[in-house]
Amino acid sequence: MTRRIYGILNPLVPRGNCMPFRVFFAAAIALLFGTASAADLTIALSADITSLDPHYVAAQPNINIGWHVFDALTRVDERARLIPGIAESWRAVNPTTWEFKLHKGVKFHDGSELTTEDVAFSLERPLTITGSPGGFAVYVRPIVAREIVDRYTIRLKTAAPYGALPQDLNSILIVSKKAASNATPADFDSGRAMIGSGPYKFVRFLHGDRVELVRFDGHWEAPAAWDKVTFRVMPTDTARTAALLAGDVDVIENVPTADLARLRGSPNFRLAQAVSWRTIFFHLDQHRTRPPLITDKTGRPLAANPFMDVRVRRAISKAINRPALVERVMEGAAVPAANVVAPQIFGHNAELKPDAYDPDGAKKLLAEAGYPDGFGLTIAAPNNRYVNDDQVAQTVAQMLARVGIRCRVDTMPFSVYMTKARDQQFSFAMLGWGSYSADLALRSLAGTFSPDKGYGAWNWGRYSNPDLDRLIGQALGTVDEKKRAAIAREAGALAARDLAIIPLYHQIATWAMKKNISYIARTDEFTLAHQFRPAQ
Repeated sequence: MTRRIYGILNPLVPRGNCMPFRVFFAAAIALLFGTASAADLTIALSADITSLDPHYVAAQPNINIGWHVFDALTRVDERARLIPGIAESWRAVNPTTWEFKLHKGVKFHDGSELTTEDVAFSLERPLTITGSPGGFAVYVRPIVAREIVDRYTIRLKTAAPYGALPQDLNSILIVSKKAASNATPADFDSGRAMIGSGPYKFVRFLHGDRVELVRFDGHWEAPAAWDKVTFRVMPTDTARTAALLAGDVDVIENVPTADLARLRGSPNFRLAQAVSWRTIFFHLDQHRTRPPLITDKTGRPLAANPFMDVRVRRAISKAINRPALVERVMEGAAVPAANVVAPQIFGHNAELKPDAYDPDGAKKLLAEAGYPDGFGLTIAAPNNRYVNDDQVAQTVAQMLARVGIRCRVDTMPFSVYMTKARDQQFSFAMLGWGSYSADLALRSLAGTFSPDKGYGAWNWGRYSNPDLDRLIGQALGTVDEKKRAAIAREAGALAARDLAIIPLYHQIATWAMKKNISYIARTDEFTLAHQFRPAQ
């Protein structure tokens, strides 16, 4: 099968001489804001940035900054639908070969032209990264050969048919081969290697505080509206809202649910909301005989791992009142989940429904599994990463206690939490995940852990099911999108029946901003400065 996707005409991209357009656009901003300095934009982020190396750790806050300085072969629009990036088109030449054609004249910030040499280098670099707590190798591992046809055409070969490659490559930001050769993550953090082709140029990065960027007027698309952008790290909910109310920042992301009504009712601010691709769920240890932090009611380790019994996993799911979580803890800013991906995402299975709240049924299942009196566990969760994450963990603990599972809650800053989770220090751990498709999400979250194969990179519970692995492989190996979606839905149904994870809800992403600024809320939750506009 051959498929070609063409670029979408952007009405903001000037045709012919672009100077009159830029002069007009700058003048419009000056009229709206009064002074040139008012064309600066300050955004409060809800999570810390741990690295600016675009290939080091696949954490959303890091990737969010990366999308300003770099670009990728493919992108997604506001609803997570695949669209062209610096590749103006792509097609499947045959079942194991994809061809990508670049836009001509794409410039790096140092003035050099981006070519297929830079693309080939960027697609190989993630495989050379060592020591990453969660890198990008999974997205390029299917590629077995990179063939440069010319400066603007590259062919990527896979060992077997692989239909998800264009989506995978949305996650690989293209760096300058000249600037990034032999570069370490520290070289990106310092700015030495931060030479991209994105709409903004790097100025400075202060760990735990801010990232500063300036507009790149040589960008291959329309210039961004803002001369300078400052991203301030504000993981504390009250601090972000207070900064917006005081006028210290122009935009905040992950608006605290407690502040939604107040901001919505104010004439000084506007909100932008969309159902996010992020699913909040729990990983359960399903591979160790005696996992940590699982005990009987007296605090002694259990002789066996209760989570290896699907009846226990089902009991836990039935003990969780998802509508109550959504209405009371999330204050309506979420949707109960049964799938690993949100409704608008490729491969979502609409036939799956969340487990109904059934504490009596949960108690019965626990008794059948040999735990009539329940047991004890520790719920681990971050306290500054997801909306109301701490409160959600505390509420779930109370719900489980009602069916005989005595819970202790251990929450901590995300940077600490991630390290411990990666070291397998938890047995019951919260994670939020967003993906462009169900099969890609299942590969990372529920595929049998296999670094060589690229499966299970975020499978903290080490769940393993050969039948699920087979379906994931079939879906990803299908170039026909309709067939691929059908297999992905089947895989999602299997994961749901087996409780590979315990899904809670899909977040509703919310941004708040000053009334003279507008934004189209994004399914992928990215806060992209170049997509904020002066309001009409």
